[in-house]
Amino acid sequence: MKKIFILFVTSALFISAKVKADEGMWLPLLVERLNYVDMQKMGCHLTAEEIYSVNHSSIKDAIVSINNGRCTGSMISSEGLLLTNHHCAYNYIQNHSTVEKDYLKNGFWALNRIEELRNDKLTATFLISMEDVSGKILPYLKDNLSESERKAIVDSLSSIIEKQAVKGNLYTAKVIPFFEGNEYYLFITETYKDVRLVGAPPEAIGKFGGDTDNWMWPRETGDFSLFRIYMSPEGTPAEYSKKNVPYKPKYSLPISLKGVKKDDFTMILGFPGTTDRFITSYGVKLTLELNTAKVKIRKSILSIMSEDMKASKEVDIKYASKYAVISNYYKYYIGQSEQLEKLKIYDKKVAIENSFIAWYSNNPTLKKKYGTVLDEISKLNDNVRKYAITYSYYREAIMQGIELLVFANSYEELYKQLKIGAEEDTLNRLTQTFTYAAKQFFKNYNIGTDTKKCSAMMEMFNDDVPKEFLPDIYTTIQNKYKESISAYVDEMYNKSIFVSKDKLLEFLAKADYKKLDKDLGYITMISFYNKYKEVAELYNNAKLELAGKTRLFVDGIIEQNKDKKYYPNANSTMRLTYGKISDYNPSPSKSFGYYTTLKDLIDKENHDNSDFEVPPKLKQLYESKDYGKYSTDGEMRTCFISNNDQTGGMSGSPVINGNGELVGVAFDINWEATSVPILFDENYQRSIEVDIKYMLFIIDKYAGATNIIKELTLKE
Repeated sequence: MKKIFILFVTSALFISAKVKADEGMWLPLLVERLNYVDMQKMGCHLTAEEIYSVNHSSIKDAIVSINNGRCTGSMISSEGLLLTNHHCAYNYIQNHSTVEKDYLKNGFWALNRIEELRNDKLTATFLISMEDVSGKILPYLKDNLSESERKAIVDSLSSIIEKQAVKGNLYTAKVIPFFEGNEYYLFITETYKDVRLVGAPPEAIGKFGGDTDNWMWPRETGDFSLFRIYMSPEGTPAEYSKKNVPYKPKYSLPISLKGVKKDDFTMILGFPGTTDRFITSYGVKLTLELNTAKVKIRKSILSIMSEDMKASKEVDIKYASKYAVISNYYKYYIGQSEQLEKLKIYDKKVAIENSFIAWYSNNPTLKKKYGTVLDEISKLNDNVRKYAITYSYYREAIMQGIELLVFANSYEELYKQLKIGAEEDTLNRLTQTFTYAAKQFFKNYNIGTDTKKCSAMMEMFNDDVPKEFLPDIYTTIQNKYKESISAYVDEMYNKSIFVSKDKLLEFLAKADYKKLDKDLGYITMISFYNKYKEVAELYNNAKLELAGKTRLFVDGIIEQNKDKKYYPNANSTMRLTYGKISDYNPSPSKSFGYYTTLKDLIDKENHDNSDFEVPPKLKQLYESKDYGKYSTDGEMRTCFISNNDQTGGMSGSPVINGNGELVGVAFDINWEATSVPILFDENYQRSIEVDIKYMLFIIDKYAGATNIIKELTLKE
């Protein structure tokens, strides 16, 4: 009989006696078989088919993957209205902002369809169906295959399955491994590319608490925004066009005005990024080491950006989104390391491994199969570590830290076409594309800030990366610039075409690859990226070998615990989590309720800290208690928490009550739960959510965008 692999982890990991209903990122396809009874007991009044169905409209049809899993959103009207987080929209709000029209500071509300704003490179993807295709792949994977041979077979079979699945339609198909390659599922999706900004509160509401409160509870943040998906007049996905019409979703979520109370059932559907809950003790040690490096790099970048942003309003707007992205996980890595150590996760992993060894040791058959796997994982993990730190430095310091090099890298295709003497039509198309991209790039670029970051990152890279992994540009710096990185950087930024819009547009008007051959920015980019590709290949090969032994270890863990249910690690595919509204008591001296209020927000106002500014109009609404129908027991609640299992990628996910009604939007987890990709702990895990009634209050009473309210289905 085929095993159902659904990962089970608690504070004691695999040792605990039973599955906690509030733990797990479950595949919606399997909810009826695995979760439905537990969900009913907790207060879910929906049928399994109302949650997930291929043949009929269901809640899964209202769930949207934004930019391939970067965030989640949900459909809340029959006119294509999409609800997600403010921080998920932040980059697009910033792109539309100027000193004269500062939508970050003042918010943005389209009072009609004409005012909605176009967003390039913003996509909305819907899940059409998922299917277990393990039986079409696993029989061809023999035990004696090398990992590269195994991968080649999986890729070939997956390609055949995918092509057959989308033959004759406009969908996209992808076969994705689960349980480290012990199962495979086919996902069919449909992606829309015309997604327009409809509304966003000012960041004093949408980002209230800022970096200070990030990853913390209590919170009072109105972290939400609104988009609208458009389709062609024929009803199919289409690029932006004025002729496009609002998308008609198969299902949109009704909205509850009843409010939430303690112990209410909550269900969240979204697209969690990655978890690694089968990670070994060796992997935990490496994670801590990598986090230390990432924190060091990001701290330096953020310090430089912050200084320039404080000195100039123009730079502040240009770098607001970039700063937020880097800052978010800077703080997260600090929290994760702290919690991994506090919860003694390494020791718990060792205990699991010792239990595993004891299980197979007295059985010759099991010992033959699993007896060497942990030793092999240990050795292979050492090999991964050899490249992992350097790989992180390339990704964090160079590709995230130096904008010139990232931008110059996008010109490789143009360089190749110029060098081979491509046809004029091809070159014209490319130069037009790059001309548009240049205008977009320099809208959010400050040469002074990037120069400082480049100098700091190249110095740090030189100091911390093993010499064997340094690009050859450092030899040039040593020989021609007397080892002065700052002198090299200054000359590069003075001469390169990639830091000047005028120089770059002049180049594109008469493009010549020979000019790129002489450009210091392009030369430096090629040097870094060529060496990065070498390191990446070594790193990925080492990870591939480790993955094979990890797959065997996971198989053994599941075999050891046959009577347990296991859910797969998150991998940006749709998942369902369920739990309850819950208080939070992280320690004997700390106890927090399950919701916060507008009064709490007002009480946090601090004129000396921009994270806690309160818009005057919001204060007026509070003082007059003008809450309309959006208050709960006379209070204007802002946020609440539940014990749902979630991680990155589920930002913007709808929080749904037992009747299938929208009650909130997930936007964060608490500090004590930042170890969640590796461990779910029932005592510490909390999902932080914006109350839907607070969002409606902001839209209606604060913004006066009653056109939006009229679109919604409100349940009294």
